[in-house]
Amino acid sequence: MNYNEEQIKYYLSNILTTPSPSGYTKKVIAYIKKELDIIGVSYELTNKGCILVTLPGKDKQNGRVLSAHIDTLGAMVKGIKSNGTLSLAAIGGYMMNSIEGENCIIETLDGKEFTGTIQSIKPSVHISGDEARELKRTVENMEIVLDEKVFCREDTLELGIEVGDFVSFDSRTVFTPSGFVKSRHLDDKASAAILLYAIKYLVDNKIDLPYTTSFFITNYEEVGHGAAAIPHNTKEFIAVDMGAPGLDQNSSEYAVCICAKDSSGPYDLETRKKLIDLCRKNDIPYKIDIYPYYGSDASSALRAGWDIKTGLIGTGVFASHGYERTHMDGILATLDLVINYCKED
Repeated sequence: MNYNEEQIKYYLSNILTTPSPSGYTKKVIAYIKKELDIIGVSYELTNKGCILVTLPGKDKQNGRVLSAHIDTLGAMVKGIKSNGTLSLAAIGGYMMNSIEGENCIIETLDGKEFTGTIQSIKPSVHISGDEARELKRTVENMEIVLDEKVFCREDTLELGIEVGDFVSFDSRTVFTPSGFVKSRHLDDKASAAILLYAIKYLVDNKIDLPYTTSFFITNYEEVGHGAAAIPHNTKEFIAVDMGAPGLDQNSSEYAVCICAKDSSGPYDLETRKKLIDLCRKNDIPYKIDIYPYYGSDASSALRAGWDIKTGLIGTGVFASHGYERTHMDGILATLDLVINYCKED
């Protein structure tokens, strides 16, 4: 199919560079709402702050849902130390070494923003030698060094920084000439951009859908309850998230990855077969894989008690929950599967 790759990159860049740690996603939600207004499609905002776009289909009883989440990893200020630096509490699951040396933004309750850098408590080998190298990277051994002239706890408090303020990480988004996308938070902002473009494609091309299909942009996936509430007529739920290429895995950055099983158990076999058949029929590159330490919005919907069939797909994202990488080939393959799934009777 003929997709506008530059439009996809435009959505992806804007979503990736708008901070949205779990619990503080209003800015990226506002951006997506603005783009939906430009597309000219109606949407609703759930009580929890998710976006739901519903495109009517011929069958209104057996609804389909495709989800992507825009909440990301991040942190909160846990404490203010005697020297004015900040201790932090993690939001989501990541390795502390993956954020060491990263620039960050602290936003106060009244909307002021301050920048800083996440460092270990022994950041210099010239001072600490092997102790700096061997220091265990735990949350207790990490801190935020503010880009402000602070020398004590009182100096930091005077800035307006308090315990509970949100901390977002610099996404460091890069699009390479060879088609790679390098950035934090490709999990799952790549999929959010894919679904936003899919909505535009379906609306602009006036494609008739066999089933009423909802696009669900959730905001609490990283903490486990993003899709705990879904449209009441949902019969089939596809989480558009990511594949995880790496050691002993079958996933690829250049294909759509279809998950057979993750930490929540097997995904619906009939749904998986349907997704694979769509890939084969439409020459979409795909990989099937299993992720032992992974959960999705489909998992949270099942745990909430919904009687639904579920699937999980997404572009392969290397170094997930770190400084991540994917390729436009994988993004386009995932988009192609999403579009063909929506059209499939």
